[in-house]
Amino acid sequence: MNDSNIILNVNGIEVIYNHVILVLKGVSLQVPERGIVALLGGNGAGKTTTLRAISNLLQGERGAVTKGSIELRGERIENLSPADLVNRGVVQVMEGRHCFAHLTIEENLLTGSYTRTDKGEIAANLEKVYNYFPRLKTRRTSQAAYTSGGEQQMCAIGRALMSNPSVMLLDEPSMGLAPQIVEEVFNIVKDLNEKEKVTFLIAEQNTNMALKYSDYGYIMESGRIVMDGVAEDLRTNEDVKEFYLGMGGGERKSFKDVKSYKRRKRWLA
Repeated sequence: MNDSNIILNVNGIEVIYNHVILVLKGVSLQVPERGIVALLGGNGAGKTTTLRAISNLLQGERGAVTKGSIELRGERIENLSPADLVNRGVVQVMEGRHCFAHLTIEENLLTGSYTRTDKGEIAANLEKVYNYFPRLKTRRTSQAAYTSGGEQQMCAIGRALMSNPSVMLLDEPSMGLAPQIVEEVFNIVKDLNEKEKVTFLIAEQNTNMALKYSDYGYIMESGRIVMDGVAEDLRTNEDVKEFYLGMGGGERKSFKDVKSYKRRKRWLA
């Protein structure tokens, strides 16, 4: 990556919960401006904690960044409040969507503009969201509780878009969605990246889909980055294909074989 083009820089961060549980163990990653970067790994790898560290949402779970730094456009941000980060253009779409069930789709979208005061700009942004998510316009008066999982995911992304973000953190956007809806959501992410110049960092277990739409990828295991590279190179890497895409050739290995298999990890290189 070209360092001069980096908008988000995570430098060797450690995260501890409840003052004793070490979850992230020196995580470093870079996100280029107007890029799409995938953060991959299984459940419990540390992907969500990494995103929450960036957006400073750890405090509510008694977590804290205890080492390292996080920079946005060269300025340290790990001590800024989530509201300050939204004002600087960093917004997170949480895992599980978290739409307000009792509010309509449009009311949910409008909550994303709470940091803005220009009613004309808010109306223009709302129309822009509806252009990207026409299904939401059809369902705009429906309570979120009575919409599908795909519609709620679109609502969550649209709500984030209402704040005019420059960096969007997506946590497991494919979770619980049918394959065709996942494809639709990722296509919209690609459109937002190309047309609105939004930078994306996407934490995802669906490795194949994430790498298909990303420029670059990082793979996490047990709170560490174990591999990174250009997305297409990772998709064709034999270790990634075997352990993350379920495409290992030959006879299926037992769990013992998997545990003893010597993967090419960065810290052993």
